[in-house]
Amino acid sequence: MPTFIKAVEAYQQGQRTLPREYYIAPEIYVEEMERIFFERWLCVGRAAELANSGDFVVRTVAAESLIVVRGQDGVVRAFYNVCRHRGTRLCEEARGRFSETIQCPYHAWTYTLDGALIGAPHMGDVAGFDKRDYPLHAAAVATWDGFLFLNLAREPEPLEQALAPLVGRFRRFNLATLRSARRIEYDVQANWKLVFQNFSECLHCPVIHPGLVKLTPYTSGENDLFEGPYLGGYMVITKEGGSLTLSGRACGAPVGELPAEDHNRVYFYSIFPNMLLSLHPDYVMFHTLWPQGPGRTTITCEWLFNPKSFEQAGFDPDDAVRFWDETNRQDWHICELAQAGIASRAYQPGPYSPREGISAAWDREFLRALGRAR
Repeated sequence: MPTFIKAVEAYQQGQRTLPREYYIAPEIYVEEMERIFFERWLCVGRAAELANSGDFVVRTVAAESLIVVRGQDGVVRAFYNVCRHRGTRLCEEARGRFSETIQCPYHAWTYTLDGALIGAPHMGDVAGFDKRDYPLHAAAVATWDGFLFLNLAREPEPLEQALAPLVGRFRRFNLATLRSARRIEYDVQANWKLVFQNFSECLHCPVIHPGLVKLTPYTSGENDLFEGPYLGGYMVITKEGGSLTLSGRACGAPVGELPAEDHNRVYFYSIFPNMLLSLHPDYVMFHTLWPQGPGRTTITCEWLFNPKSFEQAGFDPDDAVRFWDETNRQDWHICELAQAGIASRAYQPGPYSPREGISAAWDREFLRALGRAR
């Protein structure tokens, strides 16, 4: 996935790609999980997935499984998928709906949707046992513009503080009200950082994405976020009133009351550490990345539209979905080739060009997160 690459502001003369071990070493992967994925806010999908009380999704962060559920009081909470009795996984399904409680399949310890233990068979005769001492272990959860975020840190920074540079930035796109049309999951045999680095430049687009460069010049646009955990900007859509679709035409109603210039722009942002956000005039696409090891990443891609689009005769979200599914697969394939090459003992870090400035800025933020700032 590309983003605007005219990033002189983010370019530092002499910066090179990351050393080989950052893509293949198990010990660095473990450090990334501990210092980044277990400490930062992670996008886990859309709040609309949990529309009703009892609705839940299960998300996996490294080896940790979390249940995210909407309670009877309407509040969304997150709990470790671990029974307080003998540690059994409580839930095997990826999504679904609890009636009123969560029950362990092993010894039937039972919890309310707010995590309180209300049933513990045969524990009444245990001296000093008090169900109030054994609620489910909780994790922080919060929403931003219709997206759900999860944080496994003991004392997480408030989400609104963490996302302060983004607050209000995308208001015109009405993100909270958009409705999902499609979701596709990809299994990519490449390190998660390669996906971000690839997304952060379009220097590769003429070679990898011939269909894309017909719709948007790869040298067009401007960045507005070029340092820190949130990076990106816009590219220009060649055809007046067009979009990034197979047909080249808009395939849905405008997502919001957009200014004139936004009808011919597509915005691409990376939101550290696991979200890619792409804002088109007629739809929004987002990816969430889930590292599965040094050389494998699961990626979920979802397409969001104005609810009015679903009422239009002839509405065809596949015009956008099929375009990006093809483009995604082109990106994943080249990331897999990069992973294979970097794994070679012949690999050495190579120099970034000014047109790869956002990729270089992403690397700097990654190293800062590990306490190894360049």
